[in-house]
Amino acid sequence: MFRGNPSLTGLSDARLPEKPVLLWSFKAEGPVSGSAAISGGRVFVGSDDKHVYALNLADGKKIWAFETAGGVESTPCVSGETVFVGSNDRNLYALDAATGKEKWRYATQGEIKAGPTSIDGKIIVGSYDNKLHCVDAKSGQKVWEYQTDNYVNGTAAIGDGIAVFGGCDAILHGVDIKTGKSAAKVEAGAYMAASAAIDKGMVYVGHYEHEFLAIDLKKETIAWRYKNPKEFAFMSSPAVTQDRVIVGGRDKRVHCFDKAGGKEIWTFAARGKVDSSPVVAGEKVLVGSDDGKVYILALADGKELWSYEIGSPVDSSPAVVDDVFIYGAGDGSIYAFGAKK
Repeated sequence: MFRGNPSLTGLSDARLPEKPVLLWSFKAEGPVSGSAAISGGRVFVGSDDKHVYALNLADGKKIWAFETAGGVESTPCVSGETVFVGSNDRNLYALDAATGKEKWRYATQGEIKAGPTSIDGKIIVGSYDNKLHCVDAKSGQKVWEYQTDNYVNGTAAIGDGIAVFGGCDAILHGVDIKTGKSAAKVEAGAYMAASAAIDKGMVYVGHYEHEFLAIDLKKETIAWRYKNPKEFAFMSSPAVTQDRVIVGGRDKRVHCFDKAGGKEIWTFAARGKVDSSPVVAGEKVLVGSDDGKVYILALADGKELWSYEIGSPVDSSPAVVDDVFIYGAGDGSIYAFGAKK
C-alpha cells in the first residue's frame, strides 16, 4: 500500500543495491502520478489513462489491465488476493489480484485520489465528497462515513485504532475506526493535500502555507512546527524513522528534521519541486523530483549517492521490495530499478 504500512511511515526493510540499474519499464497511455503497490511478485499501479495495471515484478510484462471511467491517481492497496483502488470516476474498486476481475465497487460522490488503507477487514478511504469512508472489505458495503468541510485528498494513516488525515478544511482529523466518530481535531492553519504519518501518537504532516507540523494526537496540540523560510508548500508525505523525519518540499528541497524538536538536520537541493514522498531503506533515502530525476541520498547527511535521469516529472513515491524499487512518471511509464543481473 501507499507508504508501505497503515501508519504511512515510509520505511522499508529492503536493502538497496550500491549501483542500481534500470531493469525494465512499462508504458501506459497517460501520466502515472500515483504510486505502485507490490505484492506476490506483482506490481499494481494506476494511470491517468483510466486503467489499473498488474505487472510482473520480474520483467514488467502486463498481466492484466482494468479500465475505470476516470483517471487513477489512487495508490492501490493489496490485502490477501484483493486489490483495492480508487478512481476519479468516484468509485472504490475491489479487484481480484490474479485476474483483475471486479469483485465489487463502492460509489462515493467525489473523485477518489487517496490510496485506500486496509485494517481489520475494513477499507478506509477519503473522497472529494468531503468524507472519509469505511467499507467492509469482503462485501463492499458501507460501515460508516465521516463528514468534513472540504476535500479529503490524502491517504488516512492508522495508529492505535485511530484513522488520521489532514483535510482541505485545514483540520487534522482523528477518527475512531470502530465507530467512525471524531477522536481528535487540530487546527493546522492551512489545507493539507499530503498524507500524514503517525508514530507513537505523534502525527507528522505538512500543509500548503509553508509549514511542516508535529502534532500530539492525544493532547490535540502542535508539538513543534517548521516554517519554510522560502514560503513554499509541503505536498510530500514524510518518512519517519526512530529519530528523524524526512519530507520533500516545493522549494526543490528534501528536508530532514530531528523528530523530537523539529530542528533541521540537513537539506538536499534538487532542481525541481519535490512532491514525491521519500522512502527510507536502511541508511538510504529514496525520492523523486519534478526535475525528472530519482535519487538515493544518505540518511546521515543528505549527500547524493546515486541518481537516474528519467526526464519527466516524478511525483509518485517509490515502492520498494527485495532490492527492487519502482517509480511512476509523468511520461506515463513505470520504471523498475535494481541490481544488475
